[in-house]
Amino acid sequence: MVVAIVVWGLAAADNFTSVTGAVLDWVVVEMGWLFVLAASGFVIFVLWLALSKYGRIPLGKDGERPEFRTVSWIAMMFSAGMGIGLMFFGVGEPLSHYVSPPPGTSGGTGVAMATTMFHWSLHAWAIYAVVGLSIAYGTFRRGRKQLVSAAFLPLLGRRAEGPIGKIIDILALYATLFGTAASLGLGALQIGSGFEVTGWLQEASVLLLVAIVAILTGAFIASAVSGVAKGIQWLSNINMVLALVLALFVFVLGPTVFILNLIPTTLGRYASDLAQMSARTAASGPDAGEWLSSWTIFYWAWWISWAPFVGMFLARISRGRSIREFVVGVMIVPSLVSLLWFAVFGGAAINAQEEGAGIASAGSVEAQLFGLLDTLPLAGVATVVVMVLVSIFFVSGADAASIVMGSLTQRGTLAPNRWVVVFWGGLTGGVAALLLWTGGSEALNALQTMTIIAAAPFVIVMIGLCVSLYRDLRRDPLVAEDRRKLQRTG
Repeated sequence: MVVAIVVWGLAAADNFTSVTGAVLDWVVVEMGWLFVLAASGFVIFVLWLALSKYGRIPLGKDGERPEFRTVSWIAMMFSAGMGIGLMFFGVGEPLSHYVSPPPGTSGGTGVAMATTMFHWSLHAWAIYAVVGLSIAYGTFRRGRKQLVSAAFLPLLGRRAEGPIGKIIDILALYATLFGTAASLGLGALQIGSGFEVTGWLQEASVLLLVAIVAILTGAFIASAVSGVAKGIQWLSNINMVLALVLALFVFVLGPTVFILNLIPTTLGRYASDLAQMSARTAASGPDAGEWLSSWTIFYWAWWISWAPFVGMFLARISRGRSIREFVVGVMIVPSLVSLLWFAVFGGAAINAQEEGAGIASAGSVEAQLFGLLDTLPLAGVATVVVMVLVSIFFVSGADAASIVMGSLTQRGTLAPNRWVVVFWGGLTGGVAALLLWTGGSEALNALQTMTIIAAAPFVIVMIGLCVSLYRDLRRDPLVAEDRRKLQRTG
């Protein structure tokens, strides 16, 4: 079916674009409310689990120690979870909201930063945490297969192993493939923009973008077949150091005091506006629907489309940790890192814009990061570092996705066949290339469209995962033992 979509897109690009555009309009108008409600519901559910009696339940056998060191664990989940996105939108999103405020808001730096944090902190990682917790608990605590469908056993019983379970896993597979392909497309757009900024090319053609996807697809396939412990861990640790160096470079040479002031301002505005931002739907005003499809609903769909692969990957690397430790590691730590990242890059860009640098008019979203670096010393070196970072994020994220898709199609095995991994890796790269080829100058819109469409069915699956996980935890041996103790003392 995926190959058929690729052939359709190549053979009848105009028809492909018009059909997917019509489906997108329907999803945003008819299902936008579901994305909005579900995303906030996931935040409440995951935080409640961590704070409740279920928080001490281990994702493994009693007394089992974590498989990876905490630093490597955080580096791997962060690199796989949103690496390319942070590079792509680190400057572009805060600056976009600053120049063109969200409908119904007063605008300004505070609104721009709070809106960015809304899209990149608790809501995003709660979506990942739901899938990660469900699979990690079922796999390592209950001894089930590492499949999304296996997490439905408490809710569906043996039917989760039949046709219904197959449908659930196929939906997870499609969401993963198209969500990952969109991310690869974003990475290719940014690397292409880097070629333009450095002067290596006058214009990054669509053919160049497809070539970038092809080269990096080969690289991440090679990484994927090397295994998690070697490939992804090594790449993630390198990237964490490079990203830290880049952030410190902008922080020290950029408007340091402005950035420091922006951190508490952003936190306060995010906390005060959270309820209003969480409730924004197409009914908010005439311009709200279009804005939501470009920003909030796109993000919720993007996180949901990444949830099967990031969730399964988080489960794979989180064995031996408690539910409470998992939630703190998966939700709080990346949210704080996102705050610092956007304060540094978004804050520096907004400050430069206020001083007349004109970064917002630098061109496309992916070019605005390079526009910011151009206002600082050593811009050429920093630009090359960004391109290397995006390339490694591309490889490590797609690497994890290929392994997860291999697991989904090989009955949940933790070590899928190498040729299966290569097959899914190649197909993901092919879809990314297709979306860039058919999208042309509107490639970003094409990537966003396919992401939202692929994620729409999986949001229903995720709601079911919450119900199933709760039923499972109620019957956990630790909870049952506590219940017996209460009965004896009572």
